[in-house]
This record gives sequence, C-alpha cells and structure tokens, in this order.
Amino acid sequence: MGKTIAEKIFDAHLVDEPFEGAYALKLDAVFCHEITTPIAIEDLKARGIDKVFDPNKIKAVIDHVTPAKDSKTAEQGKIMREWARRHNIKDFFDIGNNGVCHAIFPEKGFVRPGYTIIMGDSHTCTHGAFGAFAAGVGTTDLEVGILKGVCAFKYPKTIKFELTGSLRPGVYAKDVILNIIKEIGVNGATDCVMEFTGSVISDMSMESRMTLCNMAIEAGGTVGICYPDSKTVDYLWDFIKNDYKDKESAIKEYSKWVSDKDAEYEKIVKIDVSKIEPSVTFGYKPDQVKTVAEMKGTKVDQIYIGSCTNGRIEDLRIAAEVLKGNKISPSVRGILSPATPLIYRTAMKEGIIDIFMEAGFCVTNPTCGACLGMSNGVLAEGEVCISTTNRNFNGRMGKGGMVHLASPATAAASAITGEITNSKLYKGGEK
Repeated sequence: MGKTIAEKIFDAHLVDEPFEGAYALKLDAVFCHEITTPIAIEDLKARGIDKVFDPNKIKAVIDHVTPAKDSKTAEQGKIMREWARRHNIKDFFDIGNNGVCHAIFPEKGFVRPGYTIIMGDSHTCTHGAFGAFAAGVGTTDLEVGILKGVCAFKYPKTIKFELTGSLRPGVYAKDVILNIIKEIGVNGATDCVMEFTGSVISDMSMESRMTLCNMAIEAGGTVGICYPDSKTVDYLWDFIKNDYKDKESAIKEYSKWVSDKDAEYEKIVKIDVSKIEPSVTFGYKPDQVKTVAEMKGTKVDQIYIGSCTNGRIEDLRIAAEVLKGNKISPSVRGILSPATPLIYRTAMKEGIIDIFMEAGFCVTNPTCGACLGMSNGVLAEGEVCISTTNRNFNGRMGKGGMVHLASPATAAASAITGEITNSKLYKGGEK
C-alpha cells in the first residue's frame, strides 16, 4: 500500500513509539517567537535544564509585538535575547532584522521539503507549502523540542484536496482557502493533514501556496501541505545550490516527498476553483464566508494589509496595482505592514511603498501586532476592519471589533471606497 507525503516524512523521522499511538519524531528545526517561547524558557530554567538540543536548528524571532509596547512585552523580548546569547543561537532576529515568523523563516531558507518543524504558533502549518510537516504545538511540546529535538504526534491521517479548473482574474489563494474552509467547516479537518494537489497548486507561486497552507489550522488541520516541485527549488535555490549539481537534481531528490498514487486518504475533496469568486468572511468564524458581491456596501473603518497570510511581496504588488492613482476613503484608515525587511526593501525599490503612502496608508515595520489585537492597528469597540490576516474571532483585533478576512486585492479596493468592494482586477463577473 502506498503512502502519503505526511506518512513518508513521519516514517523517515520516527525515533520511538513510547506508547501505542504516540510517535516521537526527530525534528529538523524548532522555530520560536517571543510570545510563547519565554514561557518554555523560564520553565526549563526553573527545572534546572536550561539547555538546547542544537543551537543551529533553533530559529528565533521577536515579531508579535515589535518594538515592545509596554514593560511586559519588553520583558518577553529580554528573555529571548538573553536565551539566544546564552546558547549561541545565531539565527535570532531582533529589532531591525526581524520579520513575521512564517514569512522570514522560509525567506531565509530554513524550510526544506521533507523537514519536520514545530513552533509554539498555530500557523506553523504555513511551511507545509514546501512539502514539510510543520505543526503548531503547545508549551510542553515546545520545551521538549528545544531540549531534546523531538516531538510526539499521532500517525497522520490525510484529507486530499484536488483543486481543478482555473482561477478567474482577480481571484487568489486567499479566496480559495476561504472557500475550502466554508465547504468543510472549522472542524472539517481536525487532527488531519490537509494535502493540496492539482494543476491549480502547480500553477501557484510559493507565496500563494504559503497563503493556502497558512489557514489549514482554521479548518482544524494539523498541517497543510503541498508537493515540492520546480517552483520550490527555484525559491530555495540560493540556499541549496551547493548541495546539488543543478536544479534538475534537486527536483529529482525532492520528488520522493510526493504521495504515492495508491496512498490511502481519510477522504478526497474535489473543488473546481473556476467557480470561486472573490470572498470575504462575516461573523466570527473562518467558515462564515460570502462572496464580496454579497457583502458589497458593508462599511469599514480600517483596512489592514500584512501578516503571515498575506504580507509578502506578491500580496503587496497586487494591492498596489489596485491602489495606484487612487486615494483611500476619508472614512477609513489604511495600515500596511510588510512581513519582512526584505519585503519592505523590495517594495521600496519597486515604488510600492510610495503607492501605498500616496494613497493614504500608514506603513509600519514588520510585525504581527495588529493581527492579534496587540499593537499597530488595534480596533475600538464597534469598529470594522477588512483584513488580509487569518482569523476573524470575536475580539481578535480588538475588543468589540469586527474583522472581515479578504485578499489583498479586495482589501485595497475596499480602502478606496470605504466599504467592502470587488477590485478592478476581478474579471469574472458577479453572480
């Protein structure tokens, strides 16, 4: 019987089965940020085991509230800095060099096909875009990972999503994943790997695949995953070129991380993406999704473009295409947070930052702050935001605030009109 990509990664990393149903896997990387990691660090210190399994396999960043907004967040950053120095963790990204974790870590080449990765952050599933098994974990698992370089999981069950058809102009990966979550529900992939396949995925950029995998957790998925291919190799080439004689050799090596044709799945979900329109959430659950046309005219107070979901250069280029030559509505405030310094610099060189600023956007440093209502764009009670982030939970961006999730194109178009609006890039016609 054949195996899925997740099963192949599991089998290649299996260290032990301490008891039935629990599989201890060797980790290729442990990612850390300043919200969840300090708790693990302090607990390890209290237990007298302030150690790390391999400083070269630990990657750390201060990204959720940066720069610090108060004494508490400053203390969290201090704990991370001192820990990184104590253990000679070279890949630590502090103020000025830091970016949103799930954007900067792949950008630095830390994610590879076939890798096992954990982080104390639910959107670690983003990295499955590279054909890796990457999962968010709790504090105890994070501590064990930091100390021993292993993590225990159940053997993976996989739901296969076969995406067929062609995306209409102006429809993006964000619209696709919102519609998948709408179809299966927020518990539809609980404790499962969400495997994304089909020509639609092959045609997507790595940035779009990361957007897709990023929101697997919003359907309950442990991991979102795509097969590695030539685009994966192109993205990683500067980091792997000394390991392979050419790109074809790398593609051949990575092709082992593809599901077998006779692999067994929990179920297979087929979706024709040509039927998908630009979409937006309503209510307080990620599976509450309507077309932008259905939500047209809904007034908004804030537009936020950024995050580990849609803060990459591809996203900024799309939004800038919509914004160019326009001013945002006087009734809204627009906030842009490029996800990493490299993305910020690239956007500056391409004139994208100028487009945003001329339109009336406030451009901030890379940070997760607004996404989880901690800084750089918190909503007041009763305010409405259309956001390119990944969660619309009640109070997510501020107590009493409403969040509508959408693509960068929809967010930019809505900034201009002051209400939820389809972008000029959408050519498919509204039903």
